[in-house]
Amino acid sequence: MRVLAVAHRAGNDLDALRAATAAGADVVEADVHRYRSRLEVRHSKVLRPLPYLWDAGEPLTSTRVPQLQLTALLAALPPDMTLMLDLKGPGAVGPHAARAVLELAPDRTLLVCSRWWPGVEAFAGLPQARPLLTARNLAELQRLRRRVRGRRAPYGVSLHRSLLRPAVVAELRERVELVLTWGVDDEAVLQDVLRRGVTGVISSSPAVLAQVRGCTVP
Repeated sequence: MRVLAVAHRAGNDLDALRAATAAGADVVEADVHRYRSRLEVRHSKVLRPLPYLWDAGEPLTSTRVPQLQLTALLAALPPDMTLMLDLKGPGAVGPHAARAVLELAPDRTLLVCSRWWPGVEAFAGLPQARPLLTARNLAELQRLRRRVRGRRAPYGVSLHRSLLRPAVVAELRERVELVLTWGVDDEAVLQDVLRRGVTGVISSSPAVLAQVRGCTVP
């Protein structure tokens, strides 16, 4: 099985999207927030109750500064590029994003993930959408393992690399099609997660993405 190369946050910026395409990524990831009825594509969070956006290591930005919209991202994607939507937070972001995709890109293959699993379930009526459930900590991982043993197993899962254990990865691979991990930005980490059996790697490094393209797992 060839390992999937996912460009981390590359859908959040159109220049990054072009760079990921040039690097040969299979998938570009985009973080989707719903803010004041808009579907904004960004990693930064609203610093409520203040009207600012913040992200680790970045200066504060006014919420009045225009942000990339999901509609613009869908229009800019190359025809053969798979998009991975990371739905941020609880609430209505999932249903609204599903409606936007159905209206603007009904035939595009999508991966849809979130730590808030009900948001992913909003895409259940779109046959081209592949649901992924995300786990960032041990409590979420245990809940995820119980979920995939049931009748509603998702297409795939996305785990932070700190959660990867070979036995856990093997267990998940018996029940889902895709086991992704993120936080893989250098060659040593890449080789480590591949030894643990993952079938997809999320990386911000063009060099790592290019290397992933040549990797396979049993």
